[in-house]
Amino acid sequence: LAAAPLRYVLGLLLLLHSTDSFYVPGVAPINFHRNDPVEIKAVKLTSSRTQLPYEYYSLPFCQPSKITYKAENLGEVLRGDRIVNTPFQVSMNVEKKCEVLCNFPNKPVTLTVEQSKLIAERIREDYYVHLIADNLPVATRLEFYSNREEEEKKKEKDVQFEHGYRLGFMDGNKFYLHNHLSFILYYHREDVEESQEHTYRVVHLKADEKSMCTLPEATGSAPQEIDPTKENQLLFTYSVHWEESDIKWASRWDTYLTMSDVQIHWFSIINSVVVVFFLSGILSMIIIRTLRKDIANYNKEDDIEDTMEESGWKLVHGDVFRPPQYPMILSSLLGSGIQLFCMILIVIFVAMLGMLSPSSRGALMTTACFLFMFMGVFGGFFAGRLYRTLKGHRWKKGAFCTATLYPGVVFGICFVLNCFIWGKHSSGAVPFPTMVALLCMWFGISLPLVYLGYYFGFRKQPYDNPVRTNQIPRQIPEQRWYMNKFVGILMAGILPFGAMFIELFFIFSAIWENQFYYLFGFLFLVFIILVVSCSQISIVMVYFQLCAEDYRWWWRTFLVSGGSAFYVLIYAVFYFVNKLDIVEFIPSLLYFGYTALMVLSFWLLTGTIGFYAAYMFVRKIYAAVKID
Repeated sequence: LAAAPLRYVLGLLLLLHSTDSFYVPGVAPINFHRNDPVEIKAVKLTSSRTQLPYEYYSLPFCQPSKITYKAENLGEVLRGDRIVNTPFQVSMNVEKKCEVLCNFPNKPVTLTVEQSKLIAERIREDYYVHLIADNLPVATRLEFYSNREEEEKKKEKDVQFEHGYRLGFMDGNKFYLHNHLSFILYYHREDVEESQEHTYRVVHLKADEKSMCTLPEATGSAPQEIDPTKENQLLFTYSVHWEESDIKWASRWDTYLTMSDVQIHWFSIINSVVVVFFLSGILSMIIIRTLRKDIANYNKEDDIEDTMEESGWKLVHGDVFRPPQYPMILSSLLGSGIQLFCMILIVIFVAMLGMLSPSSRGALMTTACFLFMFMGVFGGFFAGRLYRTLKGHRWKKGAFCTATLYPGVVFGICFVLNCFIWGKHSSGAVPFPTMVALLCMWFGISLPLVYLGYYFGFRKQPYDNPVRTNQIPRQIPEQRWYMNKFVGILMAGILPFGAMFIELFFIFSAIWENQFYYLFGFLFLVFIILVVSCSQISIVMVYFQLCAEDYRWWWRTFLVSGGSAFYVLIYAVFYFVNKLDIVEFIPSLLYFGYTALMVLSFWLLTGTIGFYAAYMFVRKIYAAVKID
């Protein structure tokens, strides 16, 4: 991660040095004195096998005398977070050993058969418990020997962490619950004057669920076997250990943000930059030299007839700007693509500057939702102007189509998936009030802004096309096999997908395996590379199409430019089969449902980028030749 003085100057240096991390703005530090309470809160239960989060108290954990849920933002609700207080009593710099939870001192809790079955099922599904203290998530240390010589294995260890702690484990057909937690909290002592009391700040939180705690009065020790066929008696215990740390509060998120391999990211970025710019340079040289030759030949006063017979793209000058079929739908989809492009660009740039800290839970998703609503004014403007350029007249219907087509598909798919999540009683289900709030945002913010932008875009002068359109359309010759649309999609999608392949793996891991993703410096570079590669591939494809005397490029360019979305879909299937351990119907439905939305959004994004690049290219080349 970049050093703090650089993070506001140049965001792409955000992750230059993985060891010099910084804490992004958004949350003020909390100073503790000795014996001050440090509240342990629960967030949720998650599993990469089911993709269904659950509330902490969906299982029979010990409860405090009064359960209090934290007020959550939109992003937290959509993520399935339900932050609630717990009965753990932790005080700053105060050690505890084998403390008993619940309101029954040293008396076991009796689980019913139904509760025992539920815990056993969650253990089988490999659920993790997520807790936080001072807004820091609990992490469990994983130790494994590094790949060195045999005699050095005991000396050198690589230490990594995973989010949360395992609910339990299976040994054969037996289920074991981690009923004892050993909290290891690290604090940083702040420098104060001699007359003042020392203040402390929490900088790290670990949990050791494998630790043992045996009380004389207790029946059994940790971990404890759970028999799903009968009632079980449990004793929930915990211990607290404090250690002083040199890590400053500003760098306390290093442990969580360095869980992914930054070196692999650098390799992927360098590989993408070299490959894309090398191929882009070659394509640009070929296109520019070919175009210069074509334009020079076209503009010769001698032998114009022969020149027109030899080349193809000037022959279709009278039809190249002929409006396509379904101009309203095309302009609506492109308007949604502009809306997505503006939203994604701003979110990535702001996150790259450190404004969307992971400590501000749900801030990224909340910001994305609101930005998409407010970017409707730009989507409407571009859609309205393009619709008028394509000789459209029903601007009100076009504005309504732009405001509802893509969001309607997203809302419909999410509503159907949400019904299945509701049926599982998962905290990932969007509550009804939140759904109403989203609908109010859609129809109260996005739709009026789209209408406003569409109105001004439709009133503005249409794009000035450099050549006139003939009344009678020219006959299109029979095309070669490689000019087929599907073949074009396959060819056009390779380069953009290759540029973002590695980053896509980390994004999928963050989404489906409950990891933090905060490498937005890399993501911004990948996004720029994606824009460049999509634009150049689109220009090349439309040039070959016009040379083949096929002037129906409007829809084709939009479809072909989004070809990398097809490879994203193929990769999503590969990831599902090889990386995830999902076997049930509803988790599989959720995976492919949300993946379909991602692929659709990515197709709109890349298709819009390619379309406008091709449109500017076509206008440029036909403005450079003399047309009688």
